[in-house]
Amino acid sequence: MPGSVAEAVAVQEELRPLVDLVGPGPSAPATVAGLDVAYGQGGDLLAAAVTVLDAATLEVVDSAVSVGEPAFDYVPGLFAFRELPALLTALDRLSVLPDLLVCDGHGLAHPRRFGLACHLGVVTGLPAIGVGKTPLVGTWDPPAAERGAWSPLRDGGDVVGRVLRIQDGVKPVFVSVGHRMSLENATAQVLALAPRYRLPETTRTADRLSRDALASAEQTN
Repeated sequence: MPGSVAEAVAVQEELRPLVDLVGPGPSAPATVAGLDVAYGQGGDLLAAAVTVLDAATLEVVDSAVSVGEPAFDYVPGLFAFRELPALLTALDRLSVLPDLLVCDGHGLAHPRRFGLACHLGVVTGLPAIGVGKTPLVGTWDPPAAERGAWSPLRDGGDVVGRVLRIQDGVKPVFVSVGHRMSLENATAQVLALAPRYRLPETTRTADRLSRDALASAEQTN
């Protein structure tokens, strides 16, 4: 892990050219993983969770957690370094290798075009996308109110993602490519993973697991 902000930025700059933003990625993945991290109130404890879902039924078929300390200070734009070691440990504990990673965060929609989804994709070699609840960068026009409507997320003249309406009349999410995926396919996969709620089932299940693991760790401590 980098020891300073400058070193972390240098790592991002070094790895960024390795990102595959074309894909197209798996159009019919058999399994899709959700990744999320929960933080303790003091900020010195985190629980990283990975849930693997059957893409057809959206049932959880495998899961793993890793509890530890954040690996890096909180610095905007360098958030991946806090979570990456724990997420990689959780991924290593899986018995089912997922066809696609869905990160609770961003990929290309990042100040240096190298968010958590890009970082995880490059390090693991797996197709990855980011689904953020709130934007990190960019401007956009509100998409139409119906499910599936989207508008481009632009930053500095680049299209870095899509603002996607997952349910009718519900606040949109921010989808961006991480690695080995096209934006069109990323959008389709997110919609397929979210038949009922604002967030994809990958994110919902990983969020629950990370919170449960954190609560268990805090009780133990």
